[in-house]
Amino acid sequence: MTNCLKSACILGISLLAVSGAVFGQESAETVDHGWLSVLPPLLAIAAALVFRHVIPALFLGVWTGAWIVHGLDVQGLWLGLLDTTEVYVLDALADRDHGAIILFSLMIGGMVGIISRNGGMQGVVNRIAAWANDARHASVATAGMGLAVFFDDYANTLVVGNTMRPITDGYKVSREKLAYIVDSTAAPVSCLAFVTTWIGYEVGLIDDALDKLGADQDAYAVFLASIPYSFYPILAIVFVFMVTLIGKDFGAMLRAEQRARHRGIVESESISEMQDSDHDSVDPHPDRPHRAINAILPVAVLVFGVIAGLFVTGGGEGKGLREIIGDADSYKALLWGSLLGVVVAAGLSISQRVLNLAETVDAWYRGCRSMLLAMIILVLAWALSGVTEALNTADFLASVLGDSLPPGVLPALVFLLAAATAFSTGTSWGTMGILMPLVIPLLWAVLGGNIEAHPEVFYSAIACVLAGAVWGDHCSPISDTTVLSSMASGCDHIAHVRTQLPYAMLVGLIALIVGTLPTGFGAPVWVCMLLGIGLLFAVLQVAGQRPEDPID
Repeated sequence: MTNCLKSACILGISLLAVSGAVFGQESAETVDHGWLSVLPPLLAIAAALVFRHVIPALFLGVWTGAWIVHGLDVQGLWLGLLDTTEVYVLDALADRDHGAIILFSLMIGGMVGIISRNGGMQGVVNRIAAWANDARHASVATAGMGLAVFFDDYANTLVVGNTMRPITDGYKVSREKLAYIVDSTAAPVSCLAFVTTWIGYEVGLIDDALDKLGADQDAYAVFLASIPYSFYPILAIVFVFMVTLIGKDFGAMLRAEQRARHRGIVESESISEMQDSDHDSVDPHPDRPHRAINAILPVAVLVFGVIAGLFVTGGGEGKGLREIIGDADSYKALLWGSLLGVVVAAGLSISQRVLNLAETVDAWYRGCRSMLLAMIILVLAWALSGVTEALNTADFLASVLGDSLPPGVLPALVFLLAAATAFSTGTSWGTMGILMPLVIPLLWAVLGGNIEAHPEVFYSAIACVLAGAVWGDHCSPISDTTVLSSMASGCDHIAHVRTQLPYAMLVGLIALIVGTLPTGFGAPVWVCMLLGIGLLFAVLQVAGQRPEDPID
């Protein structure tokens, strides 16, 4: 299946390039570089698929685009290399909105570092864990904890996995089941929640692509409007709670749960060394109190600070909620909220003497450092977007694809391409960074610049970049969050991949066939969502079995 996806993805890239070559001559008067203008993002996708590393792939795309700008000669190859940082990366960093996104992301990461170190998140976990009194309640509590730590997927994975593992072990829940719950409530929750470390990244990519097109759309409002079309993340969360509440499993997960219940062996037969990895960066300070308020209050201040900022910057008499969000300065709101969250987290830690000033700064720094790789990817994605603007890629796509691609199928194609890219590279963030600058101009071209003509296609396709990336990330054995989930849960990595894959494939196929495809042709979102939930419930009831039942 995965080889077929990769082949289809590469074939699609090749066909697009060939079609661009065919039509490029016809549009030579309006497009300077013809089909070559599409080559940098496509090369970045192909390189990510082949080499499974996103940063070199993005850099290669920027370099190639700069080379094309200089004329594809030997001198241009050298000058293009120099321009990658001196022109395109520097321009990406110099943009005020880009700076706001980077600062917001770093501040959120710093706040997460503080509330992890001061024991606040551990206090929240302890309160939720106190409710668990059997295997089912322990599993549901773990899923609930996954929702509670919504603001960062890495923090979610490491905190929930490490802290809930002794509880689930005590009630004979398999490590595979723990790793699945942790993994499937990390990225799906973080990518949908109102304010998370993901939001700045996603909004930054959307805003940059819209600005390049001259679109009069607020990026934050576009992101919010796309959430209902995120079928895979939503259904993945629903299925986690469905499995834990009903208490049924199937396939490899059922066998793992039967082993734990009947034989009392929660670990898989072969334990990898990853479970012994060091997670000191998110551990609370030893011998200090674990007060839940030290996490709840900063997060509440962050969320309500952003909401208040949106109303302050976009409010006015007679405006509805959608108009307020559309007119608001989302960057100001995000910066205000993140700053207040950090200040409150630091103030609580120091005033209670849980951390001193030096320890607070160190925790903040550790949290910021955890965001560094994501920020590098984001800056390179912005640089690649700058290259495509210099090459007039959007104009070329409009001339070639404006009348040739049925709008309704575009979200499904984007979903599959994002899934294949994320599966091969192991990163959903990198996949979004590569695809978003390409998908939004393509949407603009297919819709003729008129978003209101097919809003369901526009918002669904944007959501599918994210949803497909998370799906591929869940299925990939080289995914960062998949590896972290195995580590934090003390589960053999291959055992985690083997047991999670059937669940992720089931949810992904239903999300694609029942959700993304019908809504692309105008079917009501809520109907498709309810139908998807109903199908998941039916499959679980028919194929599932309670692990406590006697083994045949």
